[in-house]
Amino acid sequence: MRNIYVTNTPLQQAKEEWRKALADCGFFNSAPSELIKVDDSLGRLTAEPVVADNSSPSYNAAAMDGIAVHFGDLSGASEASPVILSEDQYQTVNTGNALPDQADAVVMIEDVHTLENGSVELIAPVTPWQHVRTIGEDIVATELILPENHRIRPIDQGALLATGVTEIKVKCAPKALVIPTGTELIQPGETAKPGQIIEFNTRILAGYLNDWGAVAQGSSPIADNPALLQEAIQAAAQTNDLVVINAGASAGTKDFTASVLADIGKVIVHGVAIKPGKPVILALVDNTPVIGLPGYPISAVLTMRIFVKEMINEFLGVETVPAETIEATMSRPIHSSMGVDQFVRVTLGHVGKNLMCTPSGKGAGAVMSMVRADGILTIPSGSEGVGAGEKVSVELLRGVNEIESTLVMIGSHDNIIDLLANQLHKNRPSIRISSAHVGSMGGIMAILRGEAHLAGSHLLDEETGEYNIPFIKRLLKNVSLKLINLCYREQGFIVLPGNPKNISTFKDIAKSGASFINRQGGAGTRLLTDKVLRDEGVDPEEITGYGHEEYTHMAIAAAVSSGSVDTGMGIRAAALALDLEFIPVAEERYDLIIPEEFYSDEKIVNLLKLITTDEHFHKTIVELGGYDLRDCGKVIYEQ
Repeated sequence: MRNIYVTNTPLQQAKEEWRKALADCGFFNSAPSELIKVDDSLGRLTAEPVVADNSSPSYNAAAMDGIAVHFGDLSGASEASPVILSEDQYQTVNTGNALPDQADAVVMIEDVHTLENGSVELIAPVTPWQHVRTIGEDIVATELILPENHRIRPIDQGALLATGVTEIKVKCAPKALVIPTGTELIQPGETAKPGQIIEFNTRILAGYLNDWGAVAQGSSPIADNPALLQEAIQAAAQTNDLVVINAGASAGTKDFTASVLADIGKVIVHGVAIKPGKPVILALVDNTPVIGLPGYPISAVLTMRIFVKEMINEFLGVETVPAETIEATMSRPIHSSMGVDQFVRVTLGHVGKNLMCTPSGKGAGAVMSMVRADGILTIPSGSEGVGAGEKVSVELLRGVNEIESTLVMIGSHDNIIDLLANQLHKNRPSIRISSAHVGSMGGIMAILRGEAHLAGSHLLDEETGEYNIPFIKRLLKNVSLKLINLCYREQGFIVLPGNPKNISTFKDIAKSGASFINRQGGAGTRLLTDKVLRDEGVDPEEITGYGHEEYTHMAIAAAVSSGSVDTGMGIRAAALALDLEFIPVAEERYDLIIPEEFYSDEKIVNLLKLITTDEHFHKTIVELGGYDLRDCGKVIYEQ
C-alpha cells in the first residue's frame, strides 16, 4: 500500500479541482424525487412545479353572516325609500355558505331589518358580489401554487390541501454516512481509560449534514486497520451519495485513509492550505464523493463547512446563500502564517458604539471555542494577521439580535462567572455573557480600550496591600467607573488527594522537585504566586514548570487531576470541583470593574440585581466552596 503525503494546495485551487471532479462524475445531476403525502412534506423541496387541482373556493361563498340577494333587487333602496324583500327573494347564509344560484351579493345581518311576516326591509343598495368570495378568488384550478425547488412551509401545505392536492413530488436529499476511525474510540457513556477517546464527532458531523439538507447517520468506529477501513468505505460508497471519514487523514503511522482511498478510488486533493483542517482528503470511490476529515472536531467541522455544505446545495439544485457577515473591531491581535487561509472562532458584543471581536479559543480540539463562537473570522493566505483595533468582516454563526444582547466580560477567570452566565440567561433569556479569560491585567486594559462592559480583577498591590484600586488609579485614571465586589475567595495549592508530595509551601515544591503549573502573565494569581515566592525567598528558576502556563483555575485543577503536574495555584472551588485537595495560601478580593457609561445598561442592571439580591444565587456560590460574600455587590471604589 503506497503512502500519500499531505500537500499544501491553495484553498481556491482545491475547491475548483473538487468541483470539477464532482461535475465529471455526475454528482450534480438532478436529485432523484419521490411522491409523498402533503401531510408529510414539511421542510422538503419540491421536485417540480405544483398547480392547483381545484379552485379555492370552488363555489361562490358568503364572506359574511347575513342574507344572500340579487343586487338588482336593491337598486333603489334608501332610507327615504326602503325596499322590502319577500322570503322567496333572499336566503339566510352564514360565512362560508354557498350562495343560491340567483344570488350575487350578501347583506350583512346587522343591516337587515326583519319584519313580522318574514320579509326583510333594507335601506341601502348593494354592489355585485358584495361580501362574496367568488369561485377561484384565492386559487384558480391549474394556477401555480409552488415553484420547483421550494422548501415547503406549513402555510404551503394548507394551500395545497385546499386545492385538492394531497400528494406531491419532492427531491430526495443526498444520503450520507459518517465513518469514525480509530482503535482508541469508545462510545458515549463508557468510562474512558488512558488513551481512549469518547466518540462524539460523528454526532456533530452528521448533525451538520442533516441541518444542511442531507439525510445522514454515523457508523460504528472502524479500528486502525487498512483492510477494515477499505471494506467500510466500499460498502458505504455503494449505498450512499456521499461518505465522510473522520480522522486518519494526516500522515501519521496510523493514518490510513489517504492510502486506502488511493487504492480503491481516486484522490483529487490531499492537503489544503487552511488552518485548521490542512490534512483534508477529497476523493472519489465508484463515483461517490468521499471526504476525509481531520480527527480534531473543530478542524473537521470547519473543513466540512468549506467543502461539503455547497455540495449538498448543488446536489439539490438550491442556491448557496452567502453567509451573513458583519463588521467588527478586533480587541487583540491575531497572528497568522503566510500562505494559509486561517479560520478563527470569535465572540462578538457591542460595547458602546463598537462591535468588538474577540477570539473564543484556540486549538483544533477545543469544542467549547465553537460552542461559544458568534462567528468565523477568515484571515486570508496573504496576510500575517490582524492587529488590535483593526476592522474585520466576520461570518455570523448567531443572529444579530443575540449579539446585540451580549454582555462582554474580559479579565480574570472565576467559577462564579459560569454561574452568573447561567443564572442571568435563565432570568432574562435575551441576555448572555461572553467572557474572555485573559487575566486581571488584560481585563483592565480592555476597559481602557473600551472593549468590555466589565472586567473581573484581583490584582494585589504589594506596596499598599490593597486589591485593584492602585492599578485602577494608575492605569484607568481617566475612566469614570465603579469597582464592585463580587466575592472574597481562597487561593492556594491544588494537589492530589492525600497531598502525596507533602506540599504546603513553594520551598516544599523546590526541594522535592515537584512539577508546577503556572497562570499566564498578567493574571492576578500569577502576581500572587510571584509575591509568595519572594516572601519565601524562592527563585522561580527553582520551580519545575514555572514557565508552563494555563488560563483558568479549572485548567490548573484538570492538569493536577490528570497527573500531568503535581500542583498549581488556584481557587478552592476549582479543587473541590474535581475532588482534589486544597492547601490554602491567601484570601483575596475579586472585584468587577464597570465603567460609568455602562452602569445604566439593562444588561449591567440585571447583573447587579442578581449579585446583590438573589439569595439562591448566593447560596449556590457558597456551595462551591472557598467563597465569602460579605461585601458582594458593595461599591468598593468609584471615580
